Amino acid sequence: MKSITIDYRKRLSEESDKGHNRWHEAIAPVIEAGPGENVEIETRDAFDGQITPTTTADDLRNCDLNRVHPLTGPVYVTGAAPGDLLEVEICDMKPAAFGYTVQVPGFGFLRDAFPDPYIAKWTIKDGFARSADLPDLRIPDGSFVGVIGVAPSRELRETVRQREAALAARGGMALPPEAQGAVPSVEPIASEALRTIPPRENGGNMDIKQLSKGARLLLPVFVDGALFSVGDAHFAQGDGEACGTAIEMSGSILVRFTVHKGEAWRRGIRFPRFLRNDYYFPPELAAPRRFLATTGISVRADGTNESEDTTLSARNALLAMIDLLVERGWTRQQAYAICSVAVDLKISELVDVPNMVVSAFLPLDIFAK
Repeated sequence: MKSITIDYRKRLSEESDKGHNRWHEAIAPVIEAGPGENVEIETRDAFDGQITPTTTADDLRNCDLNRVHPLTGPVYVTGAAPGDLLEVEICDMKPAAFGYTVQVPGFGFLRDAFPDPYIAKWTIKDGFARSADLPDLRIPDGSFVGVIGVAPSRELRETVRQREAALAARGGMALPPEAQGAVPSVEPIASEALRTIPPRENGGNMDIKQLSKGARLLLPVFVDGALFSVGDAHFAQGDGEACGTAIEMSGSILVRFTVHKGEAWRRGIRFPRFLRNDYYFPPELAAPRRFLATTGISVRADGTNESEDTTLSARNALLAMIDLLVERGWTRQQAYAICSVAVDLKISELVDVPNMVVSAFLPLDIFAK
């Protein structure tokens, strides 16, 4: 078995030969692995060691978000070439002993409604996460990596840069390339490379909790060797990761590669796909027997009806769930954190115009009995 081990006492910039925090086709691989080989990869937490057991909520105002998503890799996969389909089998995940959930001002789905910083710290032991900041909760192990992907080609990187710049010019949210905090820090990579915040054709920050042990991820290949990297390990997450973080942690992942020659090109596969042959979670947790759910439709707080707006529906379902948790004794920031680590947002229907329905499911077995 091959491996990439890291020194958790160091930040990524101090061990830049083991990883990166931007996407660029010119980043040199750390190791080479052939199809069928097991590769164990250790990963840093999403904030690159800035958040520790002594961090306070006010400290979050000083976090350097340019350092977010330290990735380990790349791995050069022998035989992979542009147009191929890279199959990544996730064979195992090993969580750390410490985790955290934070609300950083200006980030998260409800960033306008939650302008203040917040932190919940978790102790991970015996298959569960517990937090003194969120007492009476016991969150079961659903470990996975939030960021998993391959390098973009130069052409794809430039396409992404242009379309995200155009989005920002229209008033949308987009993060252009930023050299400050970039690893590698050498030019022109630092100024050209794509930020890791959004998912794209190459995978990246997809935050799909079903990509846990036993899943197989299919990624279109854009460069020779694919240049596969991972990071942003989570112990548990609700579908949606509403506040912007899950139960964040360091950890390790064991993967195995298969290269399907020419299949992405032949089948016109532009975006990642994934599959599995067993439950991603114990079935009673994946589809909880006991739950409470709220719903949201495409109507604004002032009564304005929007047409087919699933984002607005999701917002309304989530705000209703936060209200429900507040009724049960939690503060609003505690409730927002619980939603991010345990509540699943699901599209219930898309056809009954103008009101799309999104439901928010709260599993009740996470609460102490």
